[in-house]
Amino acid sequence: MAAPLCGLVSALETCRGRDRLMRTLCYGCQLVGGAVAAARQGPAEPPLAQSLLAASAQLSQCRTVLRLFDGPAMLSHTRHYGLGPTEEDAVVRWLSVLGNVADQLYYPCEHVAWAADAGVLRARSRRWWALSTALWGLSLLLGILRSLRILSRLRRRMRARTGESPQERLKRMKAQMKSEVLSILSSMADLSNAIHWLPPGFLWAGRFPPWLVGLMGTISSLVGVYQTYVGENAGTV
Repeated sequence: MAAPLCGLVSALETCRGRDRLMRTLCYGCQLVGGAVAAARQGPAEPPLAQSLLAASAQLSQCRTVLRLFDGPAMLSHTRHYGLGPTEEDAVVRWLSVLGNVADQLYYPCEHVAWAADAGVLRARSRRWWALSTALWGLSLLLGILRSLRILSRLRRRMRARTGESPQERLKRMKAQMKSEVLSILSSMADLSNAIHWLPPGFLWAGRFPPWLVGLMGTISSLVGVYQTYVGENAGTV
């Protein structure tokens, strides 16, 4: 009992750990609340569904406010990566660079949208929310393509060196492949939600019911929690 509690406390002491927990709770509440509302036949939402969806909205707003302080960390990461001079594959390098650019532009757009909604700035928040969502979706798509490229290179490397590579090296390569597959799954779930939040008329924008948004977000969140847990305990992800 002490070990899980210590792990939870350690996670909550970090910004990323708190965000992962809030994200999981946010989408979990939306999933359950949306499912309860969908199961109830009638014009009025059940009180339980209203409470869960309200909690989800508040957690989402809290995460948005906390992301106001993520800009410097993202800028530091982008500057440190630069043009990826240490990256072996040019395709992976440029996909990473473009992904960093999309992420770097995402934060100020979301900050302006939040400030407009909060009355801090006089601006039309809808346009800024649409732009920030589009940048998030672009970043996710670039991340998926990057992971697919890495998987392709790892498969070729494993086929070319079968019987030659030490077992420990093969084990690390398999662990990396597993990590990339999970990243693709997580990003695809998030990308489906990102498209849903774009202005109506683009693919399935605006067509997801609350429970489906919650399901996609919960899948992505749980994958992220698992990857963090595996990384901390095995050092392979």
